[in-house]
Amino acid sequence: MRRNRRVKILATLGPSSRELETITALFRAGADIFRINMSHASHEEMRRLVGIIRDVERREGRPIGILVDLQGPKLRIGSFAQENVDLEAGQDFVLDSEESPGDEGRVFLPHPEIFGALKPGDRILLDDGRVRLRVKEVKGGQASTEVVSGRRLSDRKGVSLPDSVITAGILTPKDRRDLEVALGEAIDWIGVSFLQRPEDVAEVRKVARGKVGILSKIEKPQALERLDEIIDLSDALMVARGDLGVEMPLERVPGVQKRITRLARAAGKPVVVATQMLESMISAAVPTRAEVSDVATAVFEGADAVMLSAESATGAYPVEAVETMNRIAEAVERDPYYGGIVNAQRAEPEATGADTITAAARQIADRLGLAAIVCYTSSGSTGVRASRERPTVPIIALSPVRETARRLSLVWGLHCVVTPDAHDIDDMVDNATRIAFTEGFARPGERIIVTAGVPFGTPGATNLLRIAFVGSEGLGAV
Repeated sequence: MRRNRRVKILATLGPSSRELETITALFRAGADIFRINMSHASHEEMRRLVGIIRDVERREGRPIGILVDLQGPKLRIGSFAQENVDLEAGQDFVLDSEESPGDEGRVFLPHPEIFGALKPGDRILLDDGRVRLRVKEVKGGQASTEVVSGRRLSDRKGVSLPDSVITAGILTPKDRRDLEVALGEAIDWIGVSFLQRPEDVAEVRKVARGKVGILSKIEKPQALERLDEIIDLSDALMVARGDLGVEMPLERVPGVQKRITRLARAAGKPVVVATQMLESMISAAVPTRAEVSDVATAVFEGADAVMLSAESATGAYPVEAVETMNRIAEAVERDPYYGGIVNAQRAEPEATGADTITAAARQIADRLGLAAIVCYTSSGSTGVRASRERPTVPIIALSPVRETARRLSLVWGLHCVVTPDAHDIDDMVDNATRIAFTEGFARPGERIIVTAGVPFGTPGATNLLRIAFVGSEGLGAV
């Protein structure tokens, strides 16, 4: 199955999309990788969904990626004696360590690590920012605050701290259990939620032990202050715009999206744009014009993937949402302005042989109008390099490692095929031309360009470039 677009689609699974028939339909509609959200999935459900996705993979004959998204440190207040209270601007309100039910003047905050991070002047946002507090004093296990923006506040609402850095470890006991179970399954990516520091990424990486890719979700403003370090430690990034919009001014989020997208691409790290992309399709069969423009903007920016959340997980039209996103992406990539916009954001290749050869392959393929770029990639690094160049011709990533092909399903423009590694250069050319022909990318008489590393099977050692003719039935010749 060949996609007619380069950007990938990440679809979240949930009550509306938990059965084999629907997941198959989502894949056929355009989903390249599936997300399992551990905020809502049990271990048993996660295992069941992984099994179904791998069944779809076998039936469809295409590698499919799986992202398991950790819940992260969910901060919440305690309960109230009357279930809710009305807070007014200007009044005093206390967050403390007393487990008794709260009232109009105080509430229990069951997160002692917060008190160590707060300082006078810091903001505390409750209930997705609907209630805003300003810290006046922190003493022991108690924070005295002034209500800046008030309304009715009920039990167990979320807490956001846009000005405070919590230095405690990112992995909660639940996250650690979820991660250990997920690592025992055939998954490809772990999503790290609510990280603030590069140390948070390092903590997860230490537990993951290289078994999966680490996708860092940028959803807190504190992470932006050390973004370069976080990108360096991550395998992929996500612009989680919903939570970013809670803790920072909404008008800044589009600029942050562009910044993260461009920095990640320059670093050769895949980047996903997520949250509320087709939000109205949770309950409607068609999106709004503004949502279409939102998806189109992410595609024009050169994002590797765009994500559906509740639209595919709990919405009434999960398959239609994927189909709609697929159509938008295809239309944008056919737009005459698309190539110029994407090319203008191209970063200079690093001063390495592998990067230089990959950049040369793109230049040659574009200049000569070749049918495709075919890259042999064992670890996936060659495929990511080829994608970073954003060539105008298709990229076919050949890998002998199925796990690599699955992980690369998140990466812009890569059509991944699992195939044995080449034995020699003639075998390399024959295999590349045959697959380019059988997968529908090249016809007899057309040329492709092939990149690989010699000795074959050496990860990250791209040092060979060949132009090959596609002969009859896909047979190749240099």
